[in-house]
Amino acid sequence: MSVELILGGARSGKSHHAELRVAELLNLDKRTVKHYVATSEPLDDEMRQRIEHHRQQRGAGWTEWECPLSLAELVTRFQPEDIVLIDCLTLWLNNQIFYQGEACSNATLEREIERLIVALERCPAQVILVSNEVGLGVVPMGQVSRLFVDNAGRMNQRVAVIADKVVFVAAGLPMLLKQAKT
Repeated sequence: MSVELILGGARSGKSHHAELRVAELLNLDKRTVKHYVATSEPLDDEMRQRIEHHRQQRGAGWTEWECPLSLAELVTRFQPEDIVLIDCLTLWLNNQIFYQGEACSNATLEREIERLIVALERCPAQVILVSNEVGLGVVPMGQVSRLFVDNAGRMNQRVAVIADKVVFVAAGLPMLLKQAKT
């Protein structure tokens, strides 16, 4: 198991950096199968355009998975020869809140995050996760927005603990925050 977390703000270059990291790993092992796990859903024209832009930027040769909700279950399917790029955790978290609606709580989200952490710890594949760092701004006024920001911060912290490598991307520039000793 190897987990890498790539954090950054919106349009910081984190997805591009993750794709470059996959290419770097592929150069090390030609037998590797690359997977792209999309957590977003094309709910409007603007999101469809974003998704298409990312597809074109990634290029061919990916096995693509759409997984807006059941990420822990999907992660358990991957094998040691797989490199898995999951983009992005904060969209997955947003989906959890959106689909659970009024029933969503900190406890519910903490359970989903914990399920994901356990799946990542057990996954034999190389997993690269992209997530937005949303804790650099002001505390939002709305209850649902605070629920999202608080849990996104907790989620990123939990993933960073188990990650072998954590990178923060700002203005397209990667900054290494954590590197496990090998």
